[in-house]
Amino acid sequence: MAHIDAGKTTTSERILFYTGKTHKIGEVHEGGATMDWMVQEQERGITITSAATTAFWNYKDNTYQINIIDTPGHVDFTVEVERSLRVLDGAVATFCAVGGVEPQSETVWRQADKYNVPRIGYVNKMDRTGADFAGVCAQVHERLGANALPIVLPIGAEDKFTGVIDLVYNRAYVYFDDKTVRDNYHIEEIPENLKAEAAEARAKLIEEVAASDDALMEKFFEDPDAITPEEIIVALRKATINMSVVPMLCGSSFKNKGVQLLLDSIIAYLPSPLDVEAIVGTDPRTGEETKRHPSESDPFCALAFKIATDPFVGRLGFIRVYSGKLDAGSYTFNSRSGKKERISRIYQMHANKQNPIEFVGAGDIAAAVGFKDVRTGDTLCDENHQIVLESMTFPEPVIGLAIEPKTQKDLDKLGVGLGKLAEEDPTFTVKTDEDSGQTVISGMGELHLEIIVDRLKREFGVEINQGAPQVNYKEALTGTYEHREVFKKQTGGRGKFADIIFEIGPASSKEVTGLEFVDVVKGGNVPKEFIPAVQKGFATAMSNGALAGYPIDAMKVTLKDGSFHPVDSDALSFEICARNGFRHAAVKANPVIMEPIMSVEVVTPEENMGDIIGDLNKRRGQISGMETKGNARVVKAKVPLAEMFGYVTVLRTISSGRATSSMEFSHFEAVPGNVSKEIIEKASGKFKNEDE
Repeated sequence: MAHIDAGKTTTSERILFYTGKTHKIGEVHEGGATMDWMVQEQERGITITSAATTAFWNYKDNTYQINIIDTPGHVDFTVEVERSLRVLDGAVATFCAVGGVEPQSETVWRQADKYNVPRIGYVNKMDRTGADFAGVCAQVHERLGANALPIVLPIGAEDKFTGVIDLVYNRAYVYFDDKTVRDNYHIEEIPENLKAEAAEARAKLIEEVAASDDALMEKFFEDPDAITPEEIIVALRKATINMSVVPMLCGSSFKNKGVQLLLDSIIAYLPSPLDVEAIVGTDPRTGEETKRHPSESDPFCALAFKIATDPFVGRLGFIRVYSGKLDAGSYTFNSRSGKKERISRIYQMHANKQNPIEFVGAGDIAAAVGFKDVRTGDTLCDENHQIVLESMTFPEPVIGLAIEPKTQKDLDKLGVGLGKLAEEDPTFTVKTDEDSGQTVISGMGELHLEIIVDRLKREFGVEINQGAPQVNYKEALTGTYEHREVFKKQTGGRGKFADIIFEIGPASSKEVTGLEFVDVVKGGNVPKEFIPAVQKGFATAMSNGALAGYPIDAMKVTLKDGSFHPVDSDALSFEICARNGFRHAAVKANPVIMEPIMSVEVVTPEENMGDIIGDLNKRRGQISGMETKGNARVVKAKVPLAEMFGYVTVLRTISSGRATSSMEFSHFEAVPGNVSKEIIEKASGKFKNEDE
């Protein structure tokens, strides 16, 4: 996991080569990387979907199996990182030796913290001008608050980077240039000029590691030199798994230096499935907590973390097995749907190629085929031993795009394509605008939607026309208002009647989402059986706010009183009454429009700084910080998404192509009055008020 262009895919390609999985090294910049198998990835040189593969590595006379997932760096595809971290046991955080800790490095780091994933750091691109291993370790310490502990030292840097010193075994790996052999290094004595530095770094490593182990601490005080490399490894592994230390390595994957040592370290320090004592879930029948241990003798339990569509095999469900085993051709139970699912075939994945396997066991990752209804985040388990594992949380889409097929006959194909893409990607949503009949797709950013449109064209053969990108606004109530709503209709025969008095306003706390409904009606003035209908009426009304028809995320309604007619009142009357009541009362509860605010970071040469800050101010941006990074300046700001469309082009013009920017969603905030007026006018041109 890493920021864009830190070298994740290149490192994965080298791992596949050195573990004997591929016979020739694939290069990202030539479009030949195994892990970037999508056409869009090869053309753009970026990773879009996380690719899974399995490799084997010999370490200390044992062969170990490693399941690898190569994730994207772009914030638009953050869902891929999120779901990979949810099911993996460890991560390699890759950093660029020149760029150091970049904005996306911070995002993926926070995601790994959220799922408690132990990690090792790998500082790549040591061959580039300006490479600084110690500097990046210091940044990881300061910016990410991690205890970054170098376990290697580089020999030389930039074009003189020739190898690394292994501080654990106190020896040097010196690499020679030969792309065809797998052992492209000699193990040598530490060079004379680096001996003092290496001794100091090793002493620091031993001291840090000894702090986590009492027996080692005693030994350290008596004679630090008596501590063996094996003891260091055991203690360092423990400290990495409990996340008190992040071992830092360095190398240049592109120049084939340092990857073998990284593989050794993955096995030495990152947890195996057996290190994770047991996964905790709840029994859906009783609600009680239940555990599964990572062994094949425990009942089967797995988490589906990704659904993908393959042109030859159909729908693939990627699963991480936590306990038990699953045979191809057998049944498993989906605890969300409460239904049995038949798994006809199981594949071990290698990017987009599948190798069929007979069964999958505890600790493994595989792809299953044949199920009818499995979604991202579902738990698959043994029907007699049910369990629900904590699902994943995904950010909400912030940007929308209206699309339609170029020809009417493609309408069905578009529907099928969008359905499949939405199933694969939980951060991509599709909805039909009731008033205009338009299909609106929403996602995490402009690049995200661009790729979706491209995939519709290539994979599903649908040519589409698209509108301009739109911001996904929301509405919120800021004041409270008490209102009485009476609904009556007299038609031939039975009439309709409902009467409610309620107070409407913002939710009682920021944690609440959806409708917070409080019923304080005394003495049966509104019969108990109609109260759910009132609640349903308010809940459905929230999807269409009072100001401009944007959804309301959270609100509180207190039902205080009302009356009913013994003949004419029914549930539907009360539901309609609540909906009408919302429309009349919400307008008076000080509604505001909320817009997504983005965290923007621009790295620019000193001389363009003034122009860039001026431009961000024009975009209603608030500058939140400035710092120096090498000979460039970093400007951080919070800017409304509505003002950021096409920013990359403008930034290129201002800085003659020398500045770079990255942005990610930060929070929702109320829109200023003048902007709010524009948004409402634009929306009311589209919606007519229902009462007119």
